[in-house]
Formats: sequence, structure tokens, C-alpha cells
Amino acid sequence: MTNGISPRRFHGAAGVVSRRVVIGGACADFRTGSFAASVALVDAIGRLADAVNHVPAIDPRDEGVTVRLKTYEFDWLGPRDVELARQISAAAA
Repeated sequence: MTNGISPRRFHGAAGVVSRRVVIGGACADFRTGSFAASVALVDAIGRLADAVNHVPAIDPRDEGVTVRLKTYEFDWLGPRDVELARQISAAAA
């Protein structure tokens, strides 16, 4: 796991909120209240992800969005996951 980030270190990173680290990566659920708001959040996440060239798995629903981050070259979590998690958390707030 060279250059990878442990779950403990990921959870301890400033600005990373509402995330749980599971085998498939770091996941977060963001409540939006409507499908239109979910789509708007997905659009914001898409712009953030494009800017750092790191694509998360996104699952929009009528009341919220689930986002999973994982760095495949580490098969776990990497530095870009922490930064993108911070930006997504800020956008969702």
C-alpha cells in the first residue's frame, strides 16, 4: 500500500466529514431533500472531480447522494481521495 492512506488517517483528516471507510473505499451519504437537489450536487461533484482528474462512484437518489472514493493504483485510499472528500463535503454543506 505504498503512498496509500490508512482508514484511521483518512478519518482524521481535517474537513473529511460523514465518511465511513469500507473495503470498497471511503463512502458518504449526503441528504439533499429532493431529486433536483441531488442532481445539482452530482453536477458540483462532477466539476470538482474533473478539476483533480479523480472520478468517484456516485449514486444519486430522490432524497440524497452516496459518494464512494477509492484510488485504484493503491487499491485503497490515496492523497487525492482526502482532498476530493474535503471539497465534496464543503459542496454538500
